[in-house]
Amino acid sequence: MLQGKKFVLGITGSIAAYKTAYLIRGLIKRGAEVQVVITPAGKEFITPITLSALTSKPVISEFFAQRDGTWNSHVTLGLWADAMIIAPATASTIGKMANGIADNMLITTYLSMKAPVFVAPAMDLDMFAHPATQKNLETLRSYGNHIIEPGEGELASHLVGKGRMEEPENIIKVLENYFASKDELAKKKVIITAGPTYEKIDPVRFIGNYSSGKMGYALAEECARRGAQVTLISGPVQLKANHPNIQVVQVESAQEMYNATIQIYPQTDAAILCAAVADFTPKHTAEQKIKREKDDLVIQLQPTQDIAATLGKMKKEKQLLVGFALETNDELQNAQNKLQRKNLDFIVLNSLNDKGAGFRCDTNKISIIDKKQKEEYPLKLKTEVTKDIINRLCKELNQKENL
Repeated sequence: MLQGKKFVLGITGSIAAYKTAYLIRGLIKRGAEVQVVITPAGKEFITPITLSALTSKPVISEFFAQRDGTWNSHVTLGLWADAMIIAPATASTIGKMANGIADNMLITTYLSMKAPVFVAPAMDLDMFAHPATQKNLETLRSYGNHIIEPGEGELASHLVGKGRMEEPENIIKVLENYFASKDELAKKKVIITAGPTYEKIDPVRFIGNYSSGKMGYALAEECARRGAQVTLISGPVQLKANHPNIQVVQVESAQEMYNATIQIYPQTDAAILCAAVADFTPKHTAEQKIKREKDDLVIQLQPTQDIAATLGKMKKEKQLLVGFALETNDELQNAQNKLQRKNLDFIVLNSLNDKGAGFRCDTNKISIIDKKQKEEYPLKLKTEVTKDIINRLCKELNQKENL
């Protein structure tokens, strides 16, 4: 998978820098090219001579190679690479990346990078657990970077905990898996719904829910990364789609989401209905702001049109339809009933009774249920949960193609 791939390897000032020799060796054995960009502090832990001997390329550290006007172009590196790996990534470098502090060659290269970026943190356990570090890592995830979680064990401080840079062979596996799956959904068209809907009561009030849209947007990014053309039908959220293969259709109400979805679905291979769509909407919307003139207010509600049920009736033999079920009680039974009633191929179940799952969380704990079985997954970051869901999507699409 890595034959002919070009990697920029960013090395920072950590004792884990010694592992980069093994990382470079493993990448080159697999036919890749590696260009090292190292911070001044990184050179205190591993020498440029060692790195240059392994890569057969001069190591880049400073903006200017000599005092004769020769300079290293971070823009050129950003265009050259198929991926950038920052390993080890110290707390300082992670903070600079998250906040755009371009005070060395490595950070300017990162800010110019057109290819995906993989970050392998390495630091002491208290530094890794500090809220500032965790916030910076979450910021990097929100930018679309891939965080390779550190391992647990004895650290350079001789304390035991999480903070060890992941082993080189495991970093290489992450890269191989990334490039292996990159074209799985090539030529496929996928529609994804995301976020809440707002049902107007009057010009300033609405009925809504707590959905942040994070799961739907993460699913869209993962599908696009694997080569799909994605139409993301999004309710009102504070998120932005980054991948060029994602076309965003902004809607507000359940009716608007219904109209957009049924119009686009016939031209797609799969639909993932991740949005938290209102089941009911006010029967009448006031044209002026409702004043508080009495102690009670009765709002008549009427059911919204059921997007999943409608698509289930429209679905063709080789189309795929995936639903979501967020439950608070009788979770499995409710999800299985929804699966059957709405003619879904599989349904993703998560429960508000599971800590760290549901609305406004960066993590989720899901089960994937089809007509034959239930597969449970542990609590993970939503960006990781999406991989499990899209892996299943790819498997189901392949099966439908072979019918």
